[in-house]
Amino acid sequence: METVSVLRDARDYQILFLSLFLVLGLATRDWTLKPEVVGVAIATSLTTQALFSAFHHRSKVTAEDSGELLLPTAIQAPQTTLPARFLEALANFKLNWRSPLISALGLSLLLRVDHLPTMALAAFVAIASKFCLKVNDKHFFNPANIGIIAALTLTHDAWVSPGQWGEELWYALIFLGAGGMVLKRVGRWDTTAAFLGSYALLEAGRNWYLGWTWDVWLHRLSSGSLLLFALFMVTDPRSIPNARPARLIWAISIAALTFILRNYFYLSTAVFWALFVMSPLTVVLDAVWESKRFTWKGLPSQSPTAS
Repeated sequence: METVSVLRDARDYQILFLSLFLVLGLATRDWTLKPEVVGVAIATSLTTQALFSAFHHRSKVTAEDSGELLLPTAIQAPQTTLPARFLEALANFKLNWRSPLISALGLSLLLRVDHLPTMALAAFVAIASKFCLKVNDKHFFNPANIGIIAALTLTHDAWVSPGQWGEELWYALIFLGAGGMVLKRVGRWDTTAAFLGSYALLEAGRNWYLGWTWDVWLHRLSSGSLLLFALFMVTDPRSIPNARPARLIWAISIAALTFILRNYFYLSTAVFWALFVMSPLTVVLDAVWESKRFTWKGLPSQSPTAS
């Protein structure tokens, strides 16, 4: 009998903290977010994951690969009938619910919409991208990020409010503490350090050149949305480069493009566009620096972990 162990998978911590952030934001900030929007994001993400997993159940799936779905080899036996194989596949279907739930929570935290279909579109694109936009069986777009970009470009009632968390220091401390716990388990702290460090240096140089006081610099770096992005989005281990040198180059490139888009093109959603534009660079960097691909660890499994 399979036992369920809580908080042994790093994604469990992500889900816990993102859920707490969502409750914190609804309780302490004047958000326009409605519970039904969160429900649509979660339902669409899980449904899309299930449908694509079922559709690709005959693809090569191993414990060391994406692990979207685990099905026993018995269902592919030629002597079984089609209805029998379908029923057996259904009985042994194991849904990867953690990753789509994380994407849904990320969309709920960062994206604002006027109509439910817009959030459904963002969630669908987010999860579908994991299956459709892959190179060497690895997706290179962050699901929540590409969902946000899709909603912003394909609809007229979606927006991102980078200032929704304000710049209060206690928010920053909470995000850093929670994000640090997740990054310690995932092992991708170098990406966050490279992104925040290089972005802070660029902003410091601009601040010094303009002769502003340093509280302006601290104010710009204390944005809750920026920290959420740095701790929970730019560090997605399944879509970022595998090797550490590649991750450092990738993170610094995103920071530089964010700095340019924010300060010279006055784009309030600069971090999301920078990540979207730089995501294909992952494919190139993985080809230059070959390294073992990340797999989720924590739950001892008879089934592989999912992307």
